[in-house]
Amino acid sequence: MLYRILFVYFLCLNFQVHAKVDTLKVKSDAMNRLVPNLIILPNSPHDEPIPVIYLLHGAGGDFSNWMRRAPFIEDLAEELGVIIVCPDGGKQGWYLDSPVLPESQYETFIVSELIPSVDSLYQTIATSDFRAITGLSMGGHGALYLALRHPKLFKSAGSMSGGVDLRPFPKNWGIPKLLGRIEDFPERWAEHSVVEIAEIVSTRSSFIFDCGLSDFFLDVNRDLDRVMTERGISHSYIEREGTHNWDYWRVSVVEHVRFFAARFAGDI
Repeated sequence: MLYRILFVYFLCLNFQVHAKVDTLKVKSDAMNRLVPNLIILPNSPHDEPIPVIYLLHGAGGDFSNWMRRAPFIEDLAEELGVIIVCPDGGKQGWYLDSPVLPESQYETFIVSELIPSVDSLYQTIATSDFRAITGLSMGGHGALYLALRHPKLFKSAGSMSGGVDLRPFPKNWGIPKLLGRIEDFPERWAEHSVVEIAEIVSTRSSFIFDCGLSDFFLDVNRDLDRVMTERGISHSYIEREGTHNWDYWRVSVVEHVRFFAARFAGDI
């Protein structure tokens, strides 16, 4: 652990750590490679540590996706005084530890390698009350998956158009390569689906998730809202006009970041 942090520290000497946007490459022992991540920092000086929001990309994207497609998130970080971290989750990594592919261990990477590195290198408030996570599509599933499985890391989490149940999509987006065929491993597919996890875990975290009325993930998001309501899990679920595209997510991300900022401030 100490070696990894020192490695990242010396690597970051090549970047302006206090610049507005950093590209931070973190050595992943779990995947035996360097993984790039975008770090968006408020430009204004801060005397005290500040909160962090982890923002996950969707299938086919990469760590630069959010900044390229929604560059105004830089202004949100400045306005609200938060650090935004955009990890690389692989083209179809789904932010889980694949039992099939040793090179796809993104849950371990984010939980055990990225978060400690960010907290050691930047002026963060390194507690769950001031750490949130959200994402779009594959990243929406990933954000809720990680938050539900690691409630001591995240007290707030969200999902935008998230694929929150993998089982209705047994041949899509590289999931069979990660988990094996659903016909062969049905329990494995259930264990890695947010809807199923929400049925059994205990959590005091708060969640925000939404989905467009013309989105192919609408039904699974409605299922998740039902499960969380039945189990008394604190959440806000929103449906509005829209489909599975950046026009929709550019609206959602503002709502999510402001929701987290209000949580950090104790306003909600």
